[in-house]
Amino acid sequence: MSLMPPLIFSLLLFVGEPVLAQIKYSTREEVKVGTIIGDVAKDLGLDVSALRSRRFRIVSGERDALFEVNPNNGVLFVHKNIDRETLCDANAACLLDLKIVVENPLEVHYVTVEITDANDHAPTFVEAEKVIEIAESTLPGARFQLPGARDPDVGLNSVQRYKLSQNEIFNLEIRDRGEDKIPFLVLQRLLDREQKTNHSLILSAMDGGAPLKSTNLNITIKVLDINDNRPIFLKEVYSVILQENAALDTVLIKVHATDLDEGINGDVEYVFGGDVNSKMLQLFSLDTNTGEIRVKGTVDYETADVFKLDVQATDRGQPPMTTDCRVIIKIQDVNDNEPEIDVTSISSTVPEDSKRGTVIALVSVTDKDSGLNGKIRCSLTENTPFELKPSFKENMYSLVTKGNLDRESVSHYDISITATDHGVPPLSTSKALSLQVSDVNDNRPEFRHNPLDLYMSENNPPGETIFSVTAFDKDINDNAVVSYRIFRGDGGHNEMKSFLNIHSENGQISALKRFDFETLKTFQFQVVATDSGTPSLSSNVTVNVFILDQNDNAPVILYPVSSNGSAEGVEEIPRNVNAGHLVTKVRAYDADIGYNGWLLFSLQEVSDHSLFGLDRYTGRIRTLRSFTETDEAEHKLVILVKDNGNVSLSATATVIVKVVEPKEAFAVSDVQSSATDEEENNVTLYLMITLGSVSVLFLISIIVLIAMQCSKSTDYTSKYLPETNYDGTMCHSIQYRSGDKRYMLVGPRMSVGSTIVPGSQANTLVLPDRRTASGEVR
Repeated sequence: MSLMPPLIFSLLLFVGEPVLAQIKYSTREEVKVGTIIGDVAKDLGLDVSALRSRRFRIVSGERDALFEVNPNNGVLFVHKNIDRETLCDANAACLLDLKIVVENPLEVHYVTVEITDANDHAPTFVEAEKVIEIAESTLPGARFQLPGARDPDVGLNSVQRYKLSQNEIFNLEIRDRGEDKIPFLVLQRLLDREQKTNHSLILSAMDGGAPLKSTNLNITIKVLDINDNRPIFLKEVYSVILQENAALDTVLIKVHATDLDEGINGDVEYVFGGDVNSKMLQLFSLDTNTGEIRVKGTVDYETADVFKLDVQATDRGQPPMTTDCRVIIKIQDVNDNEPEIDVTSISSTVPEDSKRGTVIALVSVTDKDSGLNGKIRCSLTENTPFELKPSFKENMYSLVTKGNLDRESVSHYDISITATDHGVPPLSTSKALSLQVSDVNDNRPEFRHNPLDLYMSENNPPGETIFSVTAFDKDINDNAVVSYRIFRGDGGHNEMKSFLNIHSENGQISALKRFDFETLKTFQFQVVATDSGTPSLSSNVTVNVFILDQNDNAPVILYPVSSNGSAEGVEEIPRNVNAGHLVTKVRAYDADIGYNGWLLFSLQEVSDHSLFGLDRYTGRIRTLRSFTETDEAEHKLVILVKDNGNVSLSATATVIVKVVEPKEAFAVSDVQSSATDEEENNVTLYLMITLGSVSVLFLISIIVLIAMQCSKSTDYTSKYLPETNYDGTMCHSIQYRSGDKRYMLVGPRMSVGSTIVPGSQANTLVLPDRRTASGEVR
């Protein structure tokens, strides 16, 4: 059966706070387990279907196990049996605070459940029977305190009235002492022991519950002989203040009663009244002779802040006479309890892109002390991007972000929350909270250098790795896993990009074709590095490829060339020529550059070494002396043309020199001169065109060079490595360009007819490019 308690609902809005509402329900104690207290989801306006996914739950203290919420329908129900007297003792109001949390987004709601009293206890007397001795000389109107009944219930369910059985001698009087009702037996007539020694009465105590519950106390009145003066206390109510944790055997107060009788009828002894429970007897002791009340046990303010003791003074007369007083002990709080911190973590990790004000945890602090001793201030570890934001409810805080987080700078925070009370001396406690900053994909892959220059020799084996690129990402896990690809956009050397392949995981680049320096000297492509985050980030790097020449082209003979294409020619000279006469010039070409294209001429085969000489560098064949009558009329010269590569390549040309008489030579010369004139005219035209083109290019180069020197620094130095066998002679050089690089072929000074071994006292230097900034070194 569900209860219908009154509901108090108040909407509370606080900027930046996850707390939305506070609800108050009411239920009676001892209701059945499963009884519905209230429909929390309905009263809060929450979507019932989303309660389970939003982790609708109670997150506060151990008492909250008495109640549970149903995540399926959002109702609050009784989880365990509720005993109000166990929870709240004799307090008038019994309130339990519950903290209910729903997530996504985070909302914290406070529910207060008031436990109302049920009349589940009957009044009880400490003693089953009370014996009162009254002297027969006692005058009418005398009052005798009776034991009060105790009822753990409160309000109307506690003891409301007393009733005395019908008799003609005694009457019942009720006095209020604070919140308690004290029954007194009032003598209406004089007693006559000779008529009746004992009187039997019944005292009934009744509560105000429905149904009414009661209990009875049997009272026996013994009529004694005269002892006509009773002890009298100086005060009816004594009050004293005691600090908690007071030392054992500390004297609280000394009560004193006087008796006007003499002898044993005037001797007074003190005892605790019958209403003093066993717990008080464990804390306090009473000296029966002196009336001193001392501390017997440990007094704790947090357990009870006030104690009420009834003390009776009895003389030793026959019959003895008694009187009573009330001693009220007020306990003064001492700062003996450290604050307690309760942290409800939303998550142990926080994304590095969390906005300011993101709630990380809920923090509640408590202190069992009261007043300033129970007032708490909270602090957080300094120099962290977090802060404690107070809630509308005292001693409630939210741990939120106050600054930007960067996992790459700080990936872990150890936060200490310290709670300190205002007592003297103050007590404090700390609680550590460990937070891990989770990674988000906020860093692009980076290359250490951009652009990258690759120098590779031509004739590379297809399919082999020619280069490798590496990018690093400051993120972690999938956000730092980098894959590579070649950008194949419009423009540039797209035909070259199609012959390149890159390993997506390690960035190794392989060429699918063999490169030829004579066809392509330089090209450029871009590599894109992309991480695996969501969304992914990427960056690119430009790779400049420079093809280096290899000696893969043999010299080609341009002259002499016969009609069938072979390198053979016939030259006729008069017999009467002098020494130094130019017989012919062997012309050759090599597609390579540098040493690989530097051609040297030598006589491989000659019929008479004394007749002909060959210029090593120009290929001119001249006579070394005049012809004699004994010299043969035909001579065969085989000229070897080779380059200066590491593995040199060569070609041969054959020149047949015929020695004729001067008249024949002139005739032949006339025929050849007519053909040569025409050829020379054509050659002259070609030379003029070439000379003009070279002059124009030279002027343009000079203008560009001057402009570059004016705009950029040209500070550079050329350093040559000294050679151990260098003899100090002057060197000559040949400069050439490959792609964006300038090279200088440097060798020792050579004379006509000298020889050079490739690589000996000769170097190929890479010259700094005047177009490159002085601060950049490749």
